Amino acid sequence: MSDSSFAEREGFIWLNGELVPWREARVHVLTHTLHYGVGCFEGVRAYDTPRGPQIFRLMEHTTRLFDSAQILMLKIPYSRDELIEAQREVLVANDLREGYLRPIVFLGSEAMGLRAEDLSVNVSIACWPWPDYMDADAREAGIKVRTSSYTRHHVNIAMCKAKANGQYINSILALREAQDGGADEALMLDNEGYVAEGTGENIFIVKNGEIHTPELTSCLPGITRDTILVFAREHGYTIHERRITRDEVYVADEAFFTGTAAEVLPIRELDGRTIGTGRRGPITETLQTCYFDQVRGRREAHPDWHTSVFV
Repeated sequence: MSDSSFAEREGFIWLNGELVPWREARVHVLTHTLHYGVGCFEGVRAYDTPRGPQIFRLMEHTTRLFDSAQILMLKIPYSRDELIEAQREVLVANDLREGYLRPIVFLGSEAMGLRAEDLSVNVSIACWPWPDYMDADAREAGIKVRTSSYTRHHVNIAMCKAKANGQYINSILALREAQDGGADEALMLDNEGYVAEGTGENIFIVKNGEIHTPELTSCLPGITRDTILVFAREHGYTIHERRITRDEVYVADEAFFTGTAAEVLPIRELDGRTIGTGRRGPITETLQTCYFDQVRGRREAHPDWHTSVFV
């Protein structure tokens, strides 16, 4: 697949049950989701491993896609097994041994307006090579973060357990604000001022050898978050899922983000305050190493987390 713009690439996209040439995978300008944001999506990664290319935690991602659709009252016209097979199929069609998968569920263009009824529910799955989310050095050196002036969604304002398209306006505004201020990422607080998450990541802090992460109220239940919690328990770390204040992050020994795109990313600075030593800490390194060893097939544990692309 070429490195041209996303609209002009070569390859194939799975669209409503068929592999369509990349440049022909189009929707109408009056597609309802384009106007109103009611849709859901996933970000999934495949990694090349000694056992061949494998998709990491594909079942969990696909289940969350169906959960998001249920919350948004979208009836996906395919089964979980069909979409699992489709994600494998699109990687094979694009000759990718590793990459990023983007399934999306969206409403069609049969009608317009908030009261529109009898809209089709469509599904597409694209995939492409995805290098490091940040500069590769950031995995060790960490990133610079700024607390956003934008508040994370409240649980009764947006359905926070749905990975919904329209809700990412919040993330994009926060990220642009952080980058304009010279930071790499944003930290978002909830409506009561407690730490929520990044713009597309969950957050962890380490203090006195113990791990703390926000409880899942207004946060998306991250699959990478869950993976790291499993590793932390396996290593015997004490874990606290609780409310965290911003100043607790300032005085943490370590802090890091997790996410399918970001993977495990240390935070070296928040709002001009250096976190710990100003680079990746030892517990972050341990968990990060576990993560990369797992996704790249260097660990024997949790074989059920891996789906082979080639049967």
